[in-house]
Amino acid sequence: MFKKLSTLLRDNRSFLLFISLMLVFRSAVADWNTVPTGSMLPTIVEGDRILVNKMAYDIRVPFTHIPLVKLADPTRGDIIVFDSKKADKKLIKRVIAVPGDTVMMRDNRLYLNGKPLVYTSQALSAYAPANVTEWQEELFGIVHSIRLNPQPSQLANFGPVTVPDNQYLALGDNRDNSADSRVIGFVPRDEIVGRSSSVVFSLDYNDYYLPRPERMMRAL
Repeated sequence: MFKKLSTLLRDNRSFLLFISLMLVFRSAVADWNTVPTGSMLPTIVEGDRILVNKMAYDIRVPFTHIPLVKLADPTRGDIIVFDSKKADKKLIKRVIAVPGDTVMMRDNRLYLNGKPLVYTSQALSAYAPANVTEWQEELFGIVHSIRLNPQPSQLANFGPVTVPDNQYLALGDNRDNSADSRVIGFVPRDEIVGRSSSVVFSLDYNDYYLPRPERMMRAL
């Protein structure tokens, strides 16, 4: 039995080495994640596969959250992927406030360090239902789109709160339909595994999982 196993491993060592290196790469360097929900609409659509740069902030021991070298900290506007202990799952949200920032929301409009963010109405994006509105939100020079329901949810107001050290306030772009820092609290720095800035490819869940060519390699 041992001899057969040894022979099998020897005959397939190149393939096993490839698999091992690929797993290490996906764990510590870069990976792609499926987006199953609409909490980041209109920026990220259900069915998108987003590229995650796992070396954006830290070099970590593969298959762990143990940092070896700190490269950078998340900044406002970053789309982060993190393993939330409170939600007990991996989440994708946008960093709105960093340590030391004071932030509040009134009727879905954000105020950061006492200054209101600038909002500009925009045309509805593709796949958007007719009963929502979409706006451009300017986050101290970072412009991105958000989606609002006709009637604000209970999440439309909070704060003011000040972000503690080594924590971040992160929200979904689909503001009335996102379980984010308004639900799970601040995001600890050590739960953040990477940053996403592009869609690799996308499958349309409502159309027999057909690819969406217009979203391939789309910047976020």
